[in-house]
Amino acid sequence: MPVLNEERHLRTSVEHILRQDYPGELEVVIALGPSSDRTDEIAAELTAEDARVRTVPNPTGRTPAGLNAAITASRHPVVVRVDGHGMLSPNYIATAVRLLEETGAANVGGIMHAEGENAWEHAVAAAMTARIGVGNAAFHTGGQAGEAETVYLGVFRREVLERLGGYNVEFVRAQDWELNYRIRQDGGLVWFSPELLVSYRPRPSVRALAKQYRNYGRWRHVVARYHAGSINPRYLAPPAAVLAIAAGLVGAVFTPWTLVIPGGYLAGIVLGSVPAGRGLSPGARVRIPLALATMHMSWGWGFLTSPRKLARKVIAARPPAPEPSR
Repeated sequence: MPVLNEERHLRTSVEHILRQDYPGELEVVIALGPSSDRTDEIAAELTAEDARVRTVPNPTGRTPAGLNAAITASRHPVVVRVDGHGMLSPNYIATAVRLLEETGAANVGGIMHAEGENAWEHAVAAAMTARIGVGNAAFHTGGQAGEAETVYLGVFRREVLERLGGYNVEFVRAQDWELNYRIRQDGGLVWFSPELLVSYRPRPSVRALAKQYRNYGRWRHVVARYHAGSINPRYLAPPAAVLAIAAGLVGAVFTPWTLVIPGGYLAGIVLGSVPAGRGLSPGARVRIPLALATMHMSWGWGFLTSPRKLARKVIAARPPAPEPSR
């Protein structure tokens, strides 16, 4: 578990791990980044309360570096990635271990079940689980069990992580997608199952959500440059929307009818928010279009403005390509 400024959810997240309905041995290794809140204090309390919890330093605060440090410090043959704001369902680990055995997969994962605690977070959660918000990604919207390009978090065979050198520390974001791509290139199976459920707490403000999705977009573009052929049309939709809306607004200076483009997008997210907001409070429902627009525009802008120097830095640090497993 890599953590940075997670005082709000860390204790609850760890308690969900320790209460797992799992018959085998279990350890929790928390990689502590340089937090500015009470994260370190809460982690110290958790280690004092339960001998199964340990901490390791992560001076850079970067997620992939923290993951690698925690994996190195752990000792069991199955590695479960958990985030400091993710809550595992009670039988998550037992189910994941069973699926690893049944499918022979290198990595299994399930649904990122976004849940909010106020009107804005409820709106973001609805946007994150709607096809109009995230496309057809099964780990957001659900679906049938089967082979997948990537999964949320992941439960891995240690031997696979060790053979592939773990997470690429140059990927500040999108490190999970990049690792799963390498697993598949190595001949390994990445498996999605709706049986696996992790409750996720969305970002608490428009600014935080915009930053999150901008980083998603810029680092997804880095993955595309790093691994030729890894892009698909779903990832091109947000940057295409940004370009189309910008063209419509600029073109309206000369030809007013081009306003139909941004107007059509606005109408689309408003209409799309209606089914996404079923069962929510009025306050949450009216915020869904803002959440959708923030996600789409930030992801698209991040993709379009992703500096090429990020790709050059990553390529320079590229590990030797693994030989496909026999």
